[in-house]
Amino acid sequence: MSTRGTITHGLRRRLAAVSALALGAAMAVALPATSASAAARVDNPYVGAKAYVNPDWSALAAAEPGGAAIANTPAFVWMDRIAAIEGTEGKRSLRDHLDTALAQGANLFQVVIYDLPGRDCAALASHGELGPTELDRYKNEYIDPISEILADPAYADLRIVTIIEPDSLPNLVTNAGGTAGSTEDCATMKANGNYEKGVGYALHTLGAIPNVYNYIDAAHHGWLGWDSNMAPAGLEFKKAATSEGATVNDVSGFIVNTANYSALKEPNIKITDSVNGTTVRQSKWVDWNYYVDELTFAQALRTQLVGQGFNSNIGMLIDTARNGWGGADRPTSAGPLTSVDDYVNGGRVDRRIHAGNWCNQTGAGIGERPTSAPEPGIDAYVWAKPPGESDGNSEPEDNDEGKGFDRMCDPTYTGNGRNGNSMSGALPNAPVAGHWFSAQFQELVKNAYPPIDGSGNPGGGDDDTQAPTAPTGVTATAKTSGSVSLSWTASTDDTGVTGYDVYRDGVKVGSSATTSYTDSGLSASTAYSYTVKAKDAAGNVSAASAALSVTTSAGGGTGTGALKVQYKNTDSSATDNQIRMGLQLVNTGSSPVDLSTVKVRYWFTPEAGASTFGTACDYAVIGCGNVTLGVKSNGSAAGASHYLEVGFGSGTLAAGASTGEIQLRMNKSDWSNFNEADDYSRATNTGYADASKIGLYTAGALSWGTAP
Repeated sequence: MSTRGTITHGLRRRLAAVSALALGAAMAVALPATSASAAARVDNPYVGAKAYVNPDWSALAAAEPGGAAIANTPAFVWMDRIAAIEGTEGKRSLRDHLDTALAQGANLFQVVIYDLPGRDCAALASHGELGPTELDRYKNEYIDPISEILADPAYADLRIVTIIEPDSLPNLVTNAGGTAGSTEDCATMKANGNYEKGVGYALHTLGAIPNVYNYIDAAHHGWLGWDSNMAPAGLEFKKAATSEGATVNDVSGFIVNTANYSALKEPNIKITDSVNGTTVRQSKWVDWNYYVDELTFAQALRTQLVGQGFNSNIGMLIDTARNGWGGADRPTSAGPLTSVDDYVNGGRVDRRIHAGNWCNQTGAGIGERPTSAPEPGIDAYVWAKPPGESDGNSEPEDNDEGKGFDRMCDPTYTGNGRNGNSMSGALPNAPVAGHWFSAQFQELVKNAYPPIDGSGNPGGGDDDTQAPTAPTGVTATAKTSGSVSLSWTASTDDTGVTGYDVYRDGVKVGSSATTSYTDSGLSASTAYSYTVKAKDAAGNVSAASAALSVTTSAGGGTGTGALKVQYKNTDSSATDNQIRMGLQLVNTGSSPVDLSTVKVRYWFTPEAGASTFGTACDYAVIGCGNVTLGVKSNGSAAGASHYLEVGFGSGTLAAGASTGEIQLRMNKSDWSNFNEADDYSRATNTGYADASKIGLYTAGALSWGTAP
């Protein structure tokens, strides 16, 4: 049997250039590959896939009011105890699931591996059957039997996607000592190492099966979105992925928001917004987090993980089964500017009392339907936690599954350190975790976003057949050698526009909930044709806009250096008293680069005011302590009389690796305003793109970018 290390991985995603394909029974796809071609490993298992629909869940969903509309949606099957392998009451065995998948003509099967020793040390509702020291039972009675079944040649044509042990490794980062949310159980698991050993064994054993794709659970932005948690989590993931014989080659990617409720996108607020000089990060809801939603968190985490040594072609999954937050209470704009808390609370679509609330949340709704390659770096939106399966019982209840009673599932509970001592926000009358919760399912359907109609179409608007007007005024607001930023005039619709799809040369390359989009991963000095289509909640799509032709800038660099600079604008105002940006360096060469020899220059003009400057590094994957900053004069060049110089104290950047995000800002010592509109290095793209007007110097020689 070939090991994962002998398989050649293709290059993952050309930044989601593949059209997003809806998965499931409603998707028109080719039949699964024959066994002669099934052995060939694919880069993203979700592209072109027909996913298995679990009949056990589907029957329960179809029996609920409105449930027929989503009953044929594919979701993960949970192996949450040893008995689940052979099947339990009302649920078929793992082998039966796989046989049914073949009978359906599916070529993608999704399964959650979830039975670690001392499982979920911070949430009693999902405690498992194995004690903290029962690692051998986990290996011999759980992982090995699953591996034997998945390795059966009968299933060689299936792409088998696994989620490896939700919540386990993140708990070691945040709940194993020294914080308000720590528990003795988590401290025990950190000390004995059995989470890491168990995850490593699962990765190694299942990763040896050629058609298995392992994704490690990576919590969510409201858990790991602070730099004090995110970087240590990456180290923890790497430690587990190199334990018990596993290597990073056994990891296809990571999943965020598993069985959680964090919004996929927050369309009304951005982390860079500020109200009366107070940033969104300072609001009580955000609490200094660096992210407000799961998409931005997943993309940033992916960059950080690649920087810590995971393969550059890893992809991310996002669980969107219960994070739609639709219904009548869904905000359509940001809140009032009376305070930053009013602004955030009035505009956030995630309506939980606190981002730490996780059990059977009141007001939640079904989110985006499973979709492949929807955004750069994202392999798929998936339904990891099938809607209608309880997170935990709201009152103590005896059971034979090892699952306890967690007060976070009690609607009368006033909270703990992990949720800011807030009310739990849980629904009443909930059954044991994993059991069917009819009231929750009905609430999820009612509050779905995009809405669900009653005819079986997951789009909403039973009688809406009118398409939005075509977008107009498509223009290029910025371009580099590798990216084009677009904007357009909003479309109109009788029920409301929900988003836009962007097409490059006739192929869909991405979607946007706003009237702007940045397309990256392009070639220098190349002409591209763009059109945009609007869509509404019922799935009606407008005619295409008039085509816009854009030619990317010439490639940067006057030398042969292997490093390039990528930039994103994190400053919503060009005329405030700070210049803010995100930078990252990428080694495109075949050998490591000594970062101590590297300097990066961002050229700007300060206009009037003080001639001395303050600088700050707010966050860096490589650590702000390893980043040096200084502002120097550059003469009288237009838009470039000064430059911010970024250096690095030590370290090397491996071939193919990235430094990960570096968040920087600077101000004049008198805090007078800048006018950045004509600054040489500034661009308006809010996602990372190659920056040909930011210079990179290696050993004093310009090796990337064009100097003014």
